Amino acid sequence: MTGDSYAAQPLPARANAAFWRYWAASATSTFGAGVTTVALPLVALTVLGASNFEVGLLTAAGYAAVVLIGLPAGIIVQRYELKALQVAMDTFRAIAVLTVPVAAWFDVLTLAHLLVVTFFVGLASNLFDVANATFLPRIVSREDLIARNGLLSGTSATTHLAGPAAGGLLVQAAGAVAGLIVDAFTYVVSAVLLAGIPSPGAPARPAQAEPFFRQIAVGMRFVFRHPVMRPSCLAATAVNFANGAVFAATPTFLVRTLGLPPSAVGLVLALDGLGTIVGAALTARLARRFGGARAVLLAVVAAALLALAMPLARGGWAPYVFGFGLAGFGAGVCVLSVVTRTHRQTASPPELLSRVMASVRFVSWSAIPVGALCAGTVAELAEPRAGLAVGCAAALAAVAVVWSSRIRRLREMTDDEPATAAA
Repeated sequence: MTGDSYAAQPLPARANAAFWRYWAASATSTFGAGVTTVALPLVALTVLGASNFEVGLLTAAGYAAVVLIGLPAGIIVQRYELKALQVAMDTFRAIAVLTVPVAAWFDVLTLAHLLVVTFFVGLASNLFDVANATFLPRIVSREDLIARNGLLSGTSATTHLAGPAAGGLLVQAAGAVAGLIVDAFTYVVSAVLLAGIPSPGAPARPAQAEPFFRQIAVGMRFVFRHPVMRPSCLAATAVNFANGAVFAATPTFLVRTLGLPPSAVGLVLALDGLGTIVGAALTARLARRFGGARAVLLAVVAAALLALAMPLARGGWAPYVFGFGLAGFGAGVCVLSVVTRTHRQTASPPELLSRVMASVRFVSWSAIPVGALCAGTVAELAEPRAGLAVGCAAALAAVAVVWSSRIRRLREMTDDEPATAAA
């Protein structure tokens, strides 16, 4: 048993104050990341004149770090004090992002520089996110965990809505590089807030440490031998491939196919956040009305069907049709994510939680750069609209995975229903 468990709980009042600092840090850094969602591709497009494939490569670099550090992240996180690790990763990301405007000011910015920064920020973000998800149960009681997760999901959706919109307006007013300065500042604010959280106690070390790769294998086996986590992970993988494809092809589609200005690009991309807000608001109601498992089944179907509006968008209404499809896709993905993440946090043994989170993240997020590269290549060889179609195909694969799994026979995301199901 490690220290990252429910065993070491702070006093309720202290935990409540700790959570709100944690919440504020998450909201601040997510807002900044939303600004960068718009600013970074536009730096490549407007400052460097990047090609369709190069924009896809940039998107892929942001997630390729998962392949390198995704599985070890769960072990690394267990070996460090969680709060200190998060503060260190926030500080590193702030410095890395700031190198881009500095290089632009001195007229030495290159695509290689953007790729390196994107990759290393991805490394730091991966460690931060695993530590962040593992840290939450240490400052929140088990009884409050679902409610706090719901609040965090809704807040994240709101900041994802505001961040791209603000990023587009900022780029329009001050240039793409200025948006990255805002992102760096939010990482600094997040680090300061996290540093002020009272420590819930030093993590306990296992009496006898297992070999590194054996620890990784234990987490991976737990996920893929689990009758509910396995299909959930595979569905998330298909959805993340679709996400990689959509967000690699979207900037070029909006700018070069539809001819939208940067401010409009930010507003359209912000509709993904609006869809996520809707999904977060509906998740609890859907789960109460139909059950968590059935909510997942409905969500993947809705996401796949509504995503079709993106590549089909044409004519004067194209931005609105595209935005509707993006918002609908985001809503469905949010329901899938919230329900399955909550299930992992409650169904995983506390001593395996960081490894379970890292394993699912490694498998599912590894699909994002693959999807981005596929869509970028298709967009370069054909057109951005064809790259979006690649994402729609992957979303349909998520439907097939979930509906052919044990989840189809469940009402709730449980491990013991129905009794006749294979383990």
